[in-house]
Amino acid sequence: MTLFTKPIHLGTLFDDLAGRGATTAVHLGRPLDIAPHLGTELDVSGVAGLVREAAGWFAAAGVRPGDRVAIAKRNHWDYVLLSCAVARLGAVPASLSAHLEPGTLEILLKRLEPALLVTDTALLAAARDAGADPAVHAARTLVVDGPAGLGGPAGHVLCLDEVRGIDAPPPRRPHLDAPLSIMHTSGTTGVPKLVTHSTRTIMRRLAGFESHRWPLLGSRPDDTVTGAFSFAHGRALAWTASVLWLSPAALSALTSDDWDEAGPLLHRHRPTTLEAHPATFVRWQHRAERGDHPFDRVRLYVSTFDAMHPPTVRTFLGATGHGHPVWMQGWGQSETGPLTFRFLTRRALARERERHPTTRDLGHPVPTRTRLRAVDPHTMRPVPTGVPGLLFCRTGALCLGYVGEEGRWRSKLVGEWWNTGDIGVITRTGGVRLVDREVDALREGGCLEVEDVVDDRLPEVLECVVLSVPDGPPVPVVVTGDGRLDTDAWREAVADLPELADPVVRTWDELPRTGTGKVRRTVLRDRLGLRPDTCGTGKWT
Repeated sequence: MTLFTKPIHLGTLFDDLAGRGATTAVHLGRPLDIAPHLGTELDVSGVAGLVREAAGWFAAAGVRPGDRVAIAKRNHWDYVLLSCAVARLGAVPASLSAHLEPGTLEILLKRLEPALLVTDTALLAAARDAGADPAVHAARTLVVDGPAGLGGPAGHVLCLDEVRGIDAPPPRRPHLDAPLSIMHTSGTTGVPKLVTHSTRTIMRRLAGFESHRWPLLGSRPDDTVTGAFSFAHGRALAWTASVLWLSPAALSALTSDDWDEAGPLLHRHRPTTLEAHPATFVRWQHRAERGDHPFDRVRLYVSTFDAMHPPTVRTFLGATGHGHPVWMQGWGQSETGPLTFRFLTRRALARERERHPTTRDLGHPVPTRTRLRAVDPHTMRPVPTGVPGLLFCRTGALCLGYVGEEGRWRSKLVGEWWNTGDIGVITRTGGVRLVDREVDALREGGCLEVEDVVDDRLPEVLECVVLSVPDGPPVPVVVTGDGRLDTDAWREAVADLPELADPVVRTWDELPRTGTGKVRRTVLRDRLGLRPDTCGTGKWT
């Protein structure tokens, strides 16, 4: 039996879990793309066998220690399993979302120069139709759901049947500070950065921290822990490792916010803890307002990735039958992991409603793990307590750098302090109140708080995105179910807010989004014919 007290090694994660006697049941919304024959109900030992098998595929495809392996396919939990298989060989997995535009995917693959690209037929066909064949940027390509002969030189594009049957070599464990995994940032303001993490940063600092049985946060033996987010994101690695290390009764993985897939699994295996993209919670909010929803057992909700608005939090906290549910809101970045967290309760949300309702109070830095300071963005000198400034952090979980953009990385690092690119206020008690991304900053007030207030005062609004304009009032883009908005109600709702331009009304699907559901503001500005420059400098995106 392994002697590890927390998850350490990505490549042998599931072997280590099986060696500890893990009995957690794994429930899937649909079968794995790499092993559809296994169905939707798995166990840890079976997953460990699949990871070993996949490591054999990659060895047969020529992957060697130190190589980079790009993974770009339809969203599923098997991103995590493929990453484990790559790491088992001593190679470095790079997870790329299938939501990336073909041209953006091409740029990232050029930076990675992967020895192998793991993809599926849908992504390969769409990229080729757009004139950006991703296979030409990898030494070899493995298509997980297609037949042999999908184009390219002989032996260059492979299918699974061509690499099956090879035993994986013994696992290799990289140095704690060597590159372990690569993931990309959201890309809301342009081409995403490729972030490199090590065993120390993502497994020890992030997954290791979460694998303790913290009050409220730690998974319990009777929990059904459900995740509904982009499994291409680095969060998926830490989430999987920490959840399974604590051996809850079940782990459920949802790959889509489409209720046709998500609803049946949520009803069948009702979650006690639920982590999802903010956009997913918004899409499910009307479900939580109904009497037949599956959220009645939830004791803990977790949201990261993006801003979370008060009405959505209030709805889900009110939906559960648990006596004292909590909502854990985290703030962090792909480069750093979580930096602060705050627990929201029904009572706290009721107090917020007495003022301008907002969830921009992001709590305090993770104790003993992170430090924060706010500086003047022009002089880089510390600002007084309570004054908005550019937020810098210091954390042992800081990533190693950006693939192909080392200059960009170094421009954001001052000694051991990392420039988050966010504007915020540090309070007298050390808490953080987020104002804006620096690139999105308004001349007066903050777009995030305006968005919170609009969302709270107009129930028909699913989402509000405020875009800064250097030579005029900010432009609010308002999302409703039918693309219509009562103008009189709008004027009343924003009467006490800083001046805004007339709202632009859109439906949910009309807004460009990332794989984690964030609005791609740069693309949205272009579609609306707005100037590309904002009131911020954009120097630290």
